[in-house]
Amino acid sequence: MKFRTRSSAIIGTISLAASLVASLVLTTAYADEPRGPRPAAAVALTQVATAQNPIAGTAGPRGTVWIAERAGTVRVLTDQGLSKPVLDISAETTTDGERGLLGVAFDKKFAHLYLSYTDLQGTSTIDEIALRHGRLQPHTRRTVLTQTQPYNNHNGGDIKIGPDGYLYIAFGDGGAGGDPHGNGQNLDTLLGKILRIDPTGGKHTGKPYTIPKGNPFVNDPNAKDEIWAYGLRNPWRFSFDSGTGDMLIGDVGQSDWEEIDWASGKSGGGENYGWSSMEGTHPFRGGTEPANHTRPVHEYDRTGLGCSVTGGYVYRGDAIPALKGQYLYSDYCDGTVRTLKMKNGKVTGQSDLGVTNGEVISFVQDGDGELYVLAIGGAISRIDPAA
Repeated sequence: MKFRTRSSAIIGTISLAASLVASLVLTTAYADEPRGPRPAAAVALTQVATAQNPIAGTAGPRGTVWIAERAGTVRVLTDQGLSKPVLDISAETTTDGERGLLGVAFDKKFAHLYLSYTDLQGTSTIDEIALRHGRLQPHTRRTVLTQTQPYNNHNGGDIKIGPDGYLYIAFGDGGAGGDPHGNGQNLDTLLGKILRIDPTGGKHTGKPYTIPKGNPFVNDPNAKDEIWAYGLRNPWRFSFDSGTGDMLIGDVGQSDWEEIDWASGKSGGGENYGWSSMEGTHPFRGGTEPANHTRPVHEYDRTGLGCSVTGGYVYRGDAIPALKGQYLYSDYCDGTVRTLKMKNGKVTGQSDLGVTNGEVISFVQDGDGELYVLAIGGAISRIDPAA
């Protein structure tokens, strides 16, 4: 994931020659999977607001959607539009590299807002702020977890409250390229992982958080107790299917393959998604596929589609019945919204919805299951049925 605005580069350069070709053909690792896009539903993108580099969002209290802007502000989206900032931590973060305010999430009772950001030293930081009557209480803010980042890319930073009420945190492999420190397969670091912790449990122990007893590595002296899943390069966006509890992860590839990973809602965790031995279903730089490798449910070749997968959500809204149960996702360089039909963790069909929203950085699911698409250039658009 490399961030840009429409007017200027934030970091580096990304060649768009491959991603702007006319072909929309998807590739996949499974020979029996349908090839090429198929129409899923007639939809339109309705721009409902414009923000300054919107990067993440979450369903909020009273039917609102809270939008995080990368520089460190949070605004509330209602039917009347986007509010003035209700939170501003811009003095505490930086937007160099792939840093900034990267994720927001509420607990199930909207009693706490969680923030995921990199501080001025680049350390990944998870903070908690209590709410009262839907309003943030800044004096309650506390730091729950931190993780040093060796480089300024592959921070991950997405956070979600799972169906079990615990906080899940996605961290990339630490950055640079090719996972030089081997973090993806190393269970003695939080980098390259998805974590599961209980922030509220810590309040009764004097600790910032506790470890859920069911975490897969709590009895392994050579592994971090917080780890839920591993073998990830840069899990930029992940989500839970609100209908089944399944987890879906968009993991950004190195040079060739973008992948979407899946775990059943009944999983006890511990999945190894392969990085950096594997890039998708392909050995990476002579690596050997781990015996416990959980292969992606979908992958696509960068030569024909994009450069950086943006994971989304399984659609569970009511506005577009034809999309029910399908997983929506995009690519930062391509911007087209696409879907996967899935059954029991297998892709049974794929579609191109025929709508684009610029450089798609994130999806947001509101309290009714409807989806919004965020473009780093500013557009906040809702996916609606076509008129």
